[in-house]
Amino acid sequence: MAWLDVLKSVLYGIVEGVTEWLPISSTGHLLLLERLVPFRAGGDAISNAQFFSFFLVVVQLGAVLAVVVTFWSKLWPLRMKDSSLVIDQGIIRLWAMILVACVPAAVIGVLFDDKIEQLFYNPWTVAIMLIVIGIAFLVVERVLKDRQKRPSIRSVEQIDWRAAILIGLFQLIAAILPGTSRSGATILGGLMIGMTRSVAATFTFYLAVPVMAGASLLKLLKLGTSFNLIQWLSIFVGMGAAYLVSILVIRFLLAYIRKHDFRIFAFYRIALGMVVIAAALSGLFSTVR
Repeated sequence: MAWLDVLKSVLYGIVEGVTEWLPISSTGHLLLLERLVPFRAGGDAISNAQFFSFFLVVVQLGAVLAVVVTFWSKLWPLRMKDSSLVIDQGIIRLWAMILVACVPAAVIGVLFDDKIEQLFYNPWTVAIMLIVIGIAFLVVERVLKDRQKRPSIRSVEQIDWRAAILIGLFQLIAAILPGTSRSGATILGGLMIGMTRSVAATFTFYLAVPVMAGASLLKLLKLGTSFNLIQWLSIFVGMGAAYLVSILVIRFLLAYIRKHDFRIFAFYRIALGMVVIAAALSGLFSTVR
């Protein structure tokens, strides 16, 4: 029975790889998946609930690796020029903007991670934020269409300190309120401050690297590494699945938004929010894992 959880980790990794990058909330999907396909790879040193919480964070490292591989040439600052190793100042500046945007969520995460999870990790918060952000996407897309104003930030290199801080504040909302979707919040914020859809999505991918790596490290420091064989296999298999799926989803999203807007994801979020509400009212989330 325990080995079945290794197979289940593939499903969780696939869902993570899809929902982490599309602005549809990985939390909302994993909340439902947790109840429909229970994941019980617990052990003596760590409880089922503790390990599951750790697994959901660490499996994201597979998705992060997909970003690093896909955008390596745009994120790695060291270059060979005339047989000499040089530092690309443009990439150093980009990393400065990335880190600035990550500060608000990082501070709140370190100080209040457990409290936030205790207060807000519930189906009602997730459902409300799914619907609210979905409606916000519809409103923003309608405003952009009516205004028909050329976006002011048309490349990642144009992102300045002000834009980075504003995106960081939108990311903070996602860090506090599950169901917001980190990618959804930052893409929405990017559109509102004048980024093109591709720039908003690309910068969101970049932001995931320090955010997810930091969250995984924080969980690791809290829980240690006292896992059994099934738990370790579940972690690495889930990460592998998340990595492979993320590669495809990242490419898909960048290609999709060249010709389309985000309204389809907005409608999906609203529908999913309704599903979560229906599931909560039916008592699906009242059962004890």
